[in-house]
Amino acid sequence: MSGKASNPATRLPSRLNLGVLVSGRGSTLQALIDACAAPDYPARIVLVLSNVASAAALERAAKAGIATAVLEHKTFPSREVFDEAMRARLVAAGADLVCLAGFMRLLSPAFVEAFAGRLINIHPSLLPAFPGLHVHENVLASGVRFTGCSVHFVSAEMDAGPIIVQAAVPVDPSDTAESLGARVIGAEHQCYPLAVRWIAEGRVRINGVRVEVDGAAAAAAPLINPQPTSSISAKK
Repeated sequence: MSGKASNPATRLPSRLNLGVLVSGRGSTLQALIDACAAPDYPARIVLVLSNVASAAALERAAKAGIATAVLEHKTFPSREVFDEAMRARLVAAGADLVCLAGFMRLLSPAFVEAFAGRLINIHPSLLPAFPGLHVHENVLASGVRFTGCSVHFVSAEMDAGPIIVQAAVPVDPSDTAESLGARVIGAEHQCYPLAVRWIAEGRVRINGVRVEVDGAAAAAAPLINPQPTSSISAKK
């Protein structure tokens, strides 16, 4: 990313066209489908592309009347050839913004460069903490009080790139990886459509390693976990 501010997705006269890359069950895709169903939402999904033919996400897309395509990476001689095939499909579909929604493949530098400023991902942690896989297990093993999710522009480095929006999720002492993950997914389903909306409305600018969002309010109060009890507060 350059040090200069740039607008990755200028506001279009019609809805922003989304291409969504998936590999699994598609719960995050469903959140985007539901958001796009609202008449005032400024984006629409024009293609759902998967590298797994059996991905349940494809069924979700078909049920919503969205075009789908399957490109199984194992049938391609290299990652670069596979990524070029994906790029061509997305361009042919008219995708303005590419959303990774549980897409379990590392992207080549050429693909990332082709969609620079127009490629976003959601990760189930407060990046830059806990990148990679097995996030919730690693969170619980670390003893941190908060985790969450991050929507960010994709860079050549895994789970990096300027962050658009984050949501904090408290960690409970009784949490398992499954229970914590379920709450984080709930936050993901709020944050991803919000980030897409901001981009579609032309409110997002990349300025170096930071993202500036016009008209977005940040939380004024600190988030505390665990919460102090009234008795503890009274003693202070």
